[in-house]
Amino acid sequence: MLYGRAAEEGQLRSLLRGAAEGASGALVVHGEAGIGKTALLEHLAAEATGAVPAAGGGAAGGACGPATARVLRTTGIEAETELPFAALHQLLRPALDRLGLLPEPQADALRAAFGLAAPTGQDRFLTGLGVLTLLSEYAGESPLLCLVDDAQWVDRASLDALAFAARRLDSEGVVMVFAVREPVPLGLPELRLDALDREAVAALLAEHAGADLPPHVRERVAAEARGNPLALIELPRALSEEQRAGLLGPLPAAPADPTPASRVTAAFGARLGQLPEPTRAALLVAAADDMGDLGVVLTAAGVSAAALEPAETAGLIRLDGAVLTFRHPLVRAAAYRGATLARRIGAHLALAEVLAGAEHADRRAWHRAAASTGPDEAVARELDAAAERAGGRQGMASASAAHERASQLSPDPADRRRRLVAAAQAAADAGQFQRVAALLRRGGEDSGAAAGNAAAENAELARVRAALELNEGSAVRAVEVLLAAGDAGPTILTEAFHAARSAGEPDLVERVRARIAAAPADHPATLTALAAVYGGEPVAAERFEAAARDPGTLFSERFLAAHAVHALADHGRARELAELLLAHCRSHGLLGWQATCLHLLAEAHLALGELQPAARAAEEGLNIAGYAGLDHRACYLRATLATCAAVEGDEPRCRELAGAALDHASDHGLGTAAAQARHALALAHLGAGDAAAALAQLDAADRHPGGPPVLHALVLPELVEAAARAGTVRPGAAERLGRWADQCGSPAALALAARSRALTAGDERAEESFLAAAAHGERAGGGLELARTRLLHGEWLRRRRRRSDARRVLREALEGFEKAGARPWAERARAELRGTGEVIDATSATGVPLGRLTPQEREVVRLAAAGRSNREIAAQLFLSPRTVGHHLYRAFPKLGVASRDQLAAALAG
Repeated sequence: MLYGRAAEEGQLRSLLRGAAEGASGALVVHGEAGIGKTALLEHLAAEATGAVPAAGGGAAGGACGPATARVLRTTGIEAETELPFAALHQLLRPALDRLGLLPEPQADALRAAFGLAAPTGQDRFLTGLGVLTLLSEYAGESPLLCLVDDAQWVDRASLDALAFAARRLDSEGVVMVFAVREPVPLGLPELRLDALDREAVAALLAEHAGADLPPHVRERVAAEARGNPLALIELPRALSEEQRAGLLGPLPAAPADPTPASRVTAAFGARLGQLPEPTRAALLVAAADDMGDLGVVLTAAGVSAAALEPAETAGLIRLDGAVLTFRHPLVRAAAYRGATLARRIGAHLALAEVLAGAEHADRRAWHRAAASTGPDEAVARELDAAAERAGGRQGMASASAAHERASQLSPDPADRRRRLVAAAQAAADAGQFQRVAALLRRGGEDSGAAAGNAAAENAELARVRAALELNEGSAVRAVEVLLAAGDAGPTILTEAFHAARSAGEPDLVERVRARIAAAPADHPATLTALAAVYGGEPVAAERFEAAARDPGTLFSERFLAAHAVHALADHGRARELAELLLAHCRSHGLLGWQATCLHLLAEAHLALGELQPAARAAEEGLNIAGYAGLDHRACYLRATLATCAAVEGDEPRCRELAGAALDHASDHGLGTAAAQARHALALAHLGAGDAAAALAQLDAADRHPGGPPVLHALVLPELVEAAARAGTVRPGAAERLGRWADQCGSPAALALAARSRALTAGDERAEESFLAAAAHGERAGGGLELARTRLLHGEWLRRRRRRSDARRVLREALEGFEKAGARPWAERARAELRGTGEVIDATSATGVPLGRLTPQEREVVRLAAAGRSNREIAAQLFLSPRTVGHHLYRAFPKLGVASRDQLAAALAG
């Protein structure tokens, strides 16, 4: 029975009821040690399996029949916090026989994570998706309860994968509950456990303190326990006979830290101190490793199973076959911390001896490290190997920890510094940028790099510092850090160019260009050509394609080559290259680059007027950026999504996304992202007919009119249009756009330049320019920009009373807008058509029939109509196959269809 937790039990029970009906849910339960988190999870598991009746009768309040829910459990173990996927393996072990039901890439990723196969190089995103799919498959048609206790000690790789799956639960009938001491940012609903009220305290003491405890002693215990259930149970047990009789004195355990958890730990320590020496030795070994393997504990401690009987009788441990578990993590803490340093070292050495074989290499390395009291190169090398294995399984947080400990054990200062830099790099890959900052501070304090390696190590250190600046500091400072590095080779200059472009500062771009020009023979042709592009020189987009496709080229150079193709307005080729690079990222586990390539892909789709694919790519990229801790990339992706929302006419969403992007960009010197966010807001204003507001945003975005046009080519066409609609002109912007178009030579760029000339030229040249813009637009493939050109041309014609000509052009514009899904522009075209005297249906075709669906249903239906299976759709949209099926089930009646075979016809109609 739980005391004082009726409301909390009800909240958890409601999740089980929902699971019985096919819904999923997740919750993070947090509170101090001993507050009752584990007891609450135990009670929930008992209700789910029918071991105890739930309130209202039957398991889960009658929603689930007895023993109908499956339960998977894992517990974070302090000794395993640096072992990647240890907790996840413990949770999913009963379900691993269903790995064959998963899509092969997901199954391979999980096998590699658990050491069941060689590392595949797949990214952490795929591992998390594999967890989601496996839980869905294991649940079947029954509810599934997943309990993660002591999540504060769950290894980061496991916690990331579990949180990824929990955030995407929908219609699988799965409930996930995490118990953790302090709140952690998992993006899930939270439930805080507070101290018990007076009534519950009295009831709990009445059950556990005994009737003979005098009232004033009972009150003192209650005051010291502060409503902590475990303290209320354990403190009375630790009272001496004199104290129970009322001769108080200090209560047991009056430590310097007088929290209930500290008092309970001390109380457990007092009880452990009364056990025989062999028992304490065995418990110390169990606490030092806590694998729970009884054979390992007994062998390492050199005792028999009989030595554990006193601890089992005292209720401090539980023995279930060959598995030993502590009654509570505080018992484990008391067993370990209560021992002397020499005894703890002896326990770790004994475990390292017992844990033989390749399968225990990581544990063995960490035990030897825990036993080391000074520099030890042999142990440092073992930790290096453990870090390499963790990195191969995408456990970058664990790899970072191993590199850091190896650094501490390095006798040579150069090795110490090198390993610290490696730890910082791995932490950056894991998205732990606060940890990166701390490691870099320590790396800067240790200046003992060997002269022969100093240049290379300084370059690596600069790259990590720049990554930290770009994500959490300033893009401007990131460029400064890179340019100050001793090695100005292609890698450093490529990353410097990337950071300078992000900053959007022409002088920074020029400084990087100057460094490239200083020794062009030493740099790849791609880097030299990129410098030429940002110098305003004509460079054909084809010049970059071979470099972007070359798998032997540094990936950052490949990406910048693909970006240059986009900057030169060859958007179809840029889309193709972005897809190619994205496939490479997925297959090689390049998580951060995956988000970056998705941003490029989304921007290419946008430039081609492909709004839905652009939004899908940007949403996926934003998910990955959040998962990987890449705040700077998330900023860009929000700006892209804001642009999609603006064109589609979702002004509130545009403002929300653009505002968040603009705030981050302003705080971190990301001038290009700020320009993109303002561009999105300007498009929303233009769509709503507020040219003055649009012009204000665009003027703010165009901060450097003296810089290379390619740097701000994105905003120039809208700047010219907004000015024209506001009754003014921006001939300078049109001229800069013309220079950029001449530099690119692509139909898309020439079309924008001609349209801008039409808006700034006199009437005698306007129509010629409009016609030229339309011709270039058709060569570029048509799409949204061609429709906008025709709308502007049609408006110009109508104002000159050429109604017949205007109607023809405006009809074409309306068709283009409706095909793209650009509602505000479609409405403007429709209004202009009415102004010509044409009678037109007021109902827009845009969004019909997909407008009847939720955004998630819409994406599922689009892919199903294209012939994708539920598993393929699930893999692309990061859902479970079961959730995909649920979305289709809900979408069919809205579309008036009975099967997926009818979807394509329904969407076409």
